[in-house]
Amino acid sequence: MFSLCSSGWEEEKKEDGVKWTQLEHRGPYFAPLYEPLPDDVQFYYDGKPLKLSLATEEIATFYAKMLDHEYTTKEIFQNNFFNDWRKEMTSKEQKIIKDLDKCDFREIHKYFVDKSEARKALSKEEKQKLKEEADKIQEEYGYCILDGHREKIGNFKTEPPGLFRGRGDHPKMGMLKKRIMPEDVVINCSKDSKIPEPPEGHKWKEVRFDNTVTWLASWTENIQNTLKYIMLNPSSKLKGEKDWQKYEVARRLKDVVHKIRAQYRADWKSKEMKKRQRAVALYFIDKLALRAGNEKEEGETADTVGCCSLRVEHIKLHPNLDGQEHVVEFDFLGKDSIRYYNKVSVEKLVFKNLKLFMKNKDPGDDLFDRLNTCILNRHLQSLMDGLSAKVFRTYNASITLQEQLKALTNSEDNVAGKLLSYNRANRAVAILCNHQRSTPKTFEKSMQNLQTKIDAKKQQVEEAQQELKKAEDELEDTKDAKAEANVEKKKKLLKRLEEQLAKLNVQATDKEENKQIALGTSKLNYLDPRISIAWCKKFGVPIEKIYNKTQREKFAWAIDMADEDFEF
Repeated sequence: MFSLCSSGWEEEKKEDGVKWTQLEHRGPYFAPLYEPLPDDVQFYYDGKPLKLSLATEEIATFYAKMLDHEYTTKEIFQNNFFNDWRKEMTSKEQKIIKDLDKCDFREIHKYFVDKSEARKALSKEEKQKLKEEADKIQEEYGYCILDGHREKIGNFKTEPPGLFRGRGDHPKMGMLKKRIMPEDVVINCSKDSKIPEPPEGHKWKEVRFDNTVTWLASWTENIQNTLKYIMLNPSSKLKGEKDWQKYEVARRLKDVVHKIRAQYRADWKSKEMKKRQRAVALYFIDKLALRAGNEKEEGETADTVGCCSLRVEHIKLHPNLDGQEHVVEFDFLGKDSIRYYNKVSVEKLVFKNLKLFMKNKDPGDDLFDRLNTCILNRHLQSLMDGLSAKVFRTYNASITLQEQLKALTNSEDNVAGKLLSYNRANRAVAILCNHQRSTPKTFEKSMQNLQTKIDAKKQQVEEAQQELKKAEDELEDTKDAKAEANVEKKKKLLKRLEEQLAKLNVQATDKEENKQIALGTSKLNYLDPRISIAWCKKFGVPIEKIYNKTQREKFAWAIDMADEDFEF
């Protein structure tokens, strides 16, 4: 069902305008059952080998596989893992295993590293056999029949059990993600279809016949108690239509956004505190692309907040800072426990209102105590049909991309130079939306490899310059046709090498600028693909340089629809 009390339309997944008459599928493909370790692979406790029960051993392998990952060095990950692990142990194991520091997983870790290396070293024939087995599973479980059409399913496999990682410094990292069983799964299909059969000896939690949603199966995961879905592939016709509708709603906002902005500015002076708070929150959602912030149960998930749930402790007010007036300093954990830190110069009335909202409040008190996401989204819906805080995010992301591409693209650049401009425009959006990532572990090594290539290419360019100089001197002396042809040949070689060097330098710049920014989230979820496709067509950049094969399938509707003159 729809709820207005969220940063958008909270889905169970009821999707406006969706209706189908026939849906038939095989249900999810379940993660394979645990295979016990060989007898010669040992777990050690306090220096002595200890045979573990099957359930305890399986969870031990989850930790062992991650020994070389920085997660296992974090205290919160270690504590959460050990607490959940002990809950699954037999009473005998609980009496022995009381200290994680005395646990030695190294032999188990080595076993899985060796297994991974052996898989990489398989012969071409063996790899082909594995591929054929995977293709057979894909063929059986990876497609459904929707209204007479065979449609591809997105991720048709349930996630295997393991340890929860989370993003940022998530307080639940290290907790045990339990195995999904058929008894956890709700199946959705049409009444007249062949209902999927659960694995032998099991039954489904429920079978539903709901033609107003596009999910095929759902279950609740145990860490954050959230619903997970098996959905149609993004390239499916129904998904394409939903995508198109999403961006069209954002495009409609363009026609009324000036009126909305004028209204929330007027409301900064309202006699009603509720209106003032709503107007300031909407200003932040519009200007900074903040999420509205979902309401949640106390202690249910990490202490993450959005705009409406900001507390006094999350902002500091500076009348003057770094040569700017009326600066608001934000510092809070946003979605996925990603830190949002920003210092923004705001309008004087916004600054004055924030001082008023903070007056006589403790650090833990709500900044917007007369506002919640329900009130905000109900107000937005009254301003424009289908409008939610998330639509602002899509609108501002897409408009930012379009404006940045116009400002940054040089039609004289080669394809590599144009791609650098595109990524810089995309980065501006990712920064606006706070799509951060940790610097990849392999970053330094890959930069070193790239620098080695650049140095080698520079050497080749210098040698080519010397060769050209020699050829030109020879032509000066002989004036013959053979020497002239040689000069042209050397010029062409030098030009090619210089272009290759320029391309490598662009790659290095792009890589460095991109090391802590996640471009994919905005590109696939917030940016109208027609902007990127129109840009590609206008400036002669192959679309495959922007979108990979899967993404091109997802945005097939946009590739067909957008010409080079498309404007968001």
